[in-house]
Amino acid sequence: MNLAENFSKELVTAIDASNAAAKLIRSYFKGNFNVDIKKDMTPVTEVDIKAENTIKEIILNTFPDYGFYGEETCRENKNSEYTWLVDPIDGTKGFVRGYPFFSTQIALMHHDEIILGVSNAPIFDEIIFAEKGKGAWMNNKQMHISNTKDIVSSTISTGNLKTIALSENWMNLGKIVSKADRIRGYGDFYHYHLLASGKIDVVIESDVNILDVAALSLIIEESGGVFTDFQGKRSNLDTTSVIASNPNLYSSIKKELIGN
Repeated sequence: MNLAENFSKELVTAIDASNAAAKLIRSYFKGNFNVDIKKDMTPVTEVDIKAENTIKEIILNTFPDYGFYGEETCRENKNSEYTWLVDPIDGTKGFVRGYPFFSTQIALMHHDEIILGVSNAPIFDEIIFAEKGKGAWMNNKQMHISNTKDIVSSTISTGNLKTIALSENWMNLGKIVSKADRIRGYGDFYHYHLLASGKIDVVIESDVNILDVAALSLIIEESGGVFTDFQGKRSNLDTTSVIASNPNLYSSIKKELIGN
């Protein structure tokens, strides 16, 4: 597939930026690097910062008037109608501990709508991308969500459950677990890649922010799925929770989890 002929310059640039960051990240993986703890008590490494600066340089050199909202560096051009949303290493805790469940996430938002997304998993050598109205793709193959029709036949993956565990939804999640065919906790980017390719059916997750899931939300939608927060709202800058699934299961999962 010729990306330049089939997709926007913005998407091609985002893919290039993610690949440059992935090359940098791979060079440090399981090596020596500095780790600091942020105010929210989560780790940040010198690799996060270098990767984000690599992405920022590539993107803003091509689109200097677009906004940029990164996980590790200051926000720029806040008043632009276009804003890049970037998490250079989504899954820094895994990166620090030497296991491969982390990815580079790049999305572009036009006003309040996410219009493209790239999810690049450096150690898996796996990249999925999507552009509004053009499908979700991996290795020149279009991704399609599953068609599983009921919870008892479904495979469900969960992640970041602390907030759910402290809420009234915890018992509701237990009821879902008791009905599902399989429960796993793949976490981070990986369960969304599995969902987009039809290998699992549902993802339930809390304690996220928009930079973690912006690209993934469009990837799921463009593969034919539904992606909202627990209240049924599409991804926005305030997103902190996720219900993502094929259309057959979404309403029943949401009803079981939050009661409506």
